[in-house]
Amino acid sequence: MKPFDKCPVCGGELVEKEVEKLLKGGVNTAVLKVTAEVCLQCGERLYPEETVRRFEQIRQKLANEDVAGFLLLGQTYQVA
Repeated sequence: MKPFDKCPVCGGELVEKEVEKLLKGGVNTAVLKVTAEVCLQCGERLYPEETVRRFEQIRQKLANEDVAGFLLLGQTYQVA
């Protein structure tokens, strides 16, 4: 059973979609594809509890630069 029948922000309809989530940890960033309930009206994303736990684990690994098993996609630069 889903925790919400309607969006808790605007009351819009929720649909399950695969989405990309950017996670930052320290100076590192990871891109993840996960399933979320997405509001068709406002775009709010609701993630399952186990997905949120996974986000926290990945953020911690990024902060510790423990990126074994992560696929390097490129580099990011800051322009002064």
